[in-house]
Amino acid sequence: MTPDHVGAPVLMPAVFAIAGTVRIAGGVILALVTAWWIVLSVRLPIARLSRLSFGVLVGSLAVVQFNLLGAQILFGWAAIGWLSLLLRDRMPPSLPLFAWPLAGYAALTLVSSAFSLAPRASFWDSRQLVLFLMVPVVMRLARGSRAMRAVDVVLALGAAGALIGVIEFAMLGHNNANNRPMGMLSHYMTYAGVLMLVTCTAAARLLFYGERRVWPGVAVPALLAALAMSLTVNAYVGAAVAITTLLALRHVRLLLVVPVLVVIAVLLAPVPVRERVLSMSPQQDSNRDRLQMLEMGREIVRDHPVFGVGPNMIGRVYGQYLQPNPVHTYNPHLHNVPAQIAAERGVPALVMWLAFVVTALISLIRQLRRGPARSIAGAGVAALVAMLAAGLFEYNFGDSEFLMLFLGLITLPFAARLPDADSPSAVPIAATPAVAGQTR
Repeated sequence: MTPDHVGAPVLMPAVFAIAGTVRIAGGVILALVTAWWIVLSVRLPIARLSRLSFGVLVGSLAVVQFNLLGAQILFGWAAIGWLSLLLRDRMPPSLPLFAWPLAGYAALTLVSSAFSLAPRASFWDSRQLVLFLMVPVVMRLARGSRAMRAVDVVLALGAAGALIGVIEFAMLGHNNANNRPMGMLSHYMTYAGVLMLVTCTAAARLLFYGERRVWPGVAVPALLAALAMSLTVNAYVGAAVAITTLLALRHVRLLLVVPVLVVIAVLLAPVPVRERVLSMSPQQDSNRDRLQMLEMGREIVRDHPVFGVGPNMIGRVYGQYLQPNPVHTYNPHLHNVPAQIAAERGVPALVMWLAFVVTALISLIRQLRRGPARSIAGAGVAALVAMLAAGLFEYNFGDSEFLMLFLGLITLPFAARLPDADSPSAVPIAATPAVAGQTR
């Protein structure tokens, strides 16, 4: 046996011991910082706590574009600050209209978990519902002019994330369907979905905000280039439909430029991007796989119409519903948001989710047309439309990074309608139980 082989068994336990020690130390530090933050949340004056919690919340929306764990930690601290403010305000929180069907969807998810094929596993998977707290947290902490500041930070960090993807594509060989740019996230689909949301936000800012157009004017082409280099078709579709919707809402005549822009984009695109776009055929394996999943989803809903098979149970029953000549014999989810929700959580949950979508879309379009904060409302409209369009080909609503940023973007317009958190008029107006979609 060589010296290298002798040393390896000795070194590996030491490496694992060091890694375990670092992890434990990190957990202890996190617990101590969280405890310190809880004490501060109780003792700080309301105005200062509101400002600090807002900063932590914005940090969460920025960091989620790079690292989920860091974003969730920051969001947890923001939620602690929000809860302290809620208890000290002694008044019901202001909520957008869409919060109620979203809450109904969460409740039906828990009911589905109770009737799941494996209730314990489904309840554990349902912990993602905690992220729905993004809605009331944003409403309390990002009111008034703070909403635009939050959008600015999201765009700035989104541009940095886009640059990472461009470097991966151009210099590191991430330029084919089997090796795509991921930024600093864990999966290329997640990266493309987050990039899609940021691109749509920048486009809304450019179209509906009359001031400071230079920054979004530079950011939009850069973000579109990074999105193209993601080589992810569902993100292409989502961004295209969302930006086309924004153009139509800005002025119908702007739709005339869409075909020209598409032709220019295809001609200027790198070869891998052009090949990816031109490969969208029902006979391609990935597309045939999605068509098979739709049929499987229909059959699962037929057998489990009310409660579905339960959250995180699609993988367990996937083999029972395989179609002839299947592309894959296993998948943890169906690559379609409505089909996934109906099969996993039942038709009532799908109906409630659709009510959430329709309510949010109507309220956002109304605010986009009438104001205030039209550019932020445009970002909300674009995020919702992009999620729906891309969600026909990918279960993006179940992606935690995507979901956090998505819920933040569709809530910010309603938060922008409320008085500034630091203004003297904030408390008296907020003291009236409100549904933000109905405020003047």
